Order: sequence, then C-alpha cells, then structure tokens
Amino acid sequence: MSATPQNPDDQELDLSQISRKVGDFFEGISNRFFKGILFFKRNIVWVGTLFVIGAGLGFYLDKNTKIYDNQIIVTPNFGSTDDMYAKIELINSKIGEGDSIFLKNVIGVKEPKKLKGIEVSPVTDVYKFVENKAQNFELIKLMAEDGDIEKVIKESITSKNYPYHLIEFSTVDLTSNEATVKPILDYLNNSDYYKMIQKEFVNNVKIKMVENDSVIGQINGFLNTFNSTISGSQKSDKLVYYNENSQLDDVIKTKDNLVNEQGSHRLELVSLDKIVKDNSVTLNIKNNKKLNGKKKIILPLLFVFVFVLVNSFRSYYRNQLAKLNA
Repeated sequence: MSATPQNPDDQELDLSQISRKVGDFFEGISNRFFKGILFFKRNIVWVGTLFVIGAGLGFYLDKNTKIYDNQIIVTPNFGSTDDMYAKIELINSKIGEGDSIFLKNVIGVKEPKKLKGIEVSPVTDVYKFVENKAQNFELIKLMAEDGDIEKVIKESITSKNYPYHLIEFSTVDLTSNEATVKPILDYLNNSDYYKMIQKEFVNNVKIKMVENDSVIGQINGFLNTFNSTISGSQKSDKLVYYNENSQLDDVIKTKDNLVNEQGSHRLELVSLDKIVKDNSVTLNIKNNKKLNGKKKIILPLLFVFVFVLVNSFRSYYRNQLAKLNA
C-alpha cells in the first residue's frame, strides 16, 4: 500500500512555521540581550558600586588570608604505618572540629588555628616495594593475575606497605618547623609499644653486623692463609686444585655479599633512629588552587550576579502579581 503524497502547500506551510519559530527564537534572544543592556544602564551606579566593593574586599582578603601547603616525606618503621595513618586521621578530625586545646596541648602545635587540614598518602614506588624483597614481588605477581596491575599497585593493601609516605597539611599564613612540623612528628613518634620494637629491632641489626664482621674476618684469615700457601708453593697444579675443589669463588662471593649487607645495615640504621622517620620537609608553598588568591576577581562578579538575580526575582514577582490582579 503506497503512502499518500504530501501536498506541496502543506510542505510550504511547515517550512514557513519552522522559519517563523527560528526567527522568533533569535528575536527573543535579541530582546533579552537588549533588556539586559537597559537594565545595566538603569542600574549603572549600583552595579559599579557593588563591583568596586567586591574588588576592594577581594583584594583585602587575598592580601590578608593566604593559604600555604606544606609537605613531609616520611618512612614509617617497625610496621607503624597503620598507627601513623590513624593518628593523622585523628589530627585532621580535631582540625575539622576546631579543637584548638587538643592540637595545642596534646599535639603541641604552636598556632593551632592556622591549621586548615592534614592528610597522608603513600608515595607510589613499586620498585622500592619489590627491591631485594622476593616475597613482595611474588605478591604483586599473584595479585595482578586476577586484576589490573595499576589497580593492584594503588590498592591500600599494597600502597600502605610502600616505604615512603607523603604528609600534607595547609596553614593560614606562613608556618615553621618548630611551630607545626616538629610537634606533629613528635606526636607520631610517641608510642611506648613501637619504641620497644625499635629497641629490639636496632639491637638485632647491630648483632647481625657483629656476626657478619666476624665471618668476614674468618674469610679474610682463610684467604690470607691460602695466599701464603700459594706464594710458597712451587707447583701450579695446587692452584688448580683449590680452584676446582675448595669452592674459592663461592667464598669470595660470600665475602662480597656480606660486605654489601653491612653497607645496607649501616644505611638502615640511619633511618631507624625514629619510629616515623622524616626524610624531607617542604614548607610554605603558596596555594593558588580553587578560590585562593582569586577573590579580587570572584567577589565583584558574585556581588553583581546576586544583584541581577534579586532584581530578576522582583520583576518576576511583580509580573505574576499583576496577572493575578488582572
């Protein structure tokens, strides 16, 4: 069954209606734009006054309210990562509550009202996580088999075990190490339980170093004896005998491994003097994010916008009231 052909007059009528509606639409925009010009012309004094007030207030706030970011890179030792995260969360909650007494008397912050917030996050470094730790490498491989490797790396079960973590806090105006950083770090390191673990851990490392030195001394004695024997020998086949049967290469490799291990232990002891070791501190980075430093621009526009909004509402109210009374 064929469709009935559309009348050409109807098509012309439809096109005419569409054209008229498009024209009405653009005319409406033009009218609104012109009304806006008339509105600002009638209220130029009010708009100008509000703009100047907003700009002046914005300049004052930008000058007298400066936010600074501060960063501390730390290494939590002896399995104290969860304890550190819990303490940072507690500090942040006290900042949110405005509990200046806790921040000053318990934490020791000199100017608690300057603190605007604090948080801690892991520094993603999967290479350090698996470095010289075969079990960590196997854990990453096992977890990656069932999911996205990037997701696994960022999961808390993995990320909390990274060696480095970033503590970030914001302050109103400049701060100093003595005013904020030292009190926060002292609070994080204040734990009798982890101090006992620290004592035993450091003691174990030192005992291991003494034992390693003893073994290295024995190996040196053996090598000196071997060298004297070879020097006094007139037969070269004895050297071949030692090379092939006394596993001399393994002895030398063992000494090399022990020397490297001793070096690692010395570096390890440097970072074991604190439960939460601060590796670097960066203070007073001016924060220009969000509204910080931009109030001189935002406030004038906001004041004018509110003025226009209020007048639009008044106009709408009068028109609706006129319709009801008509």
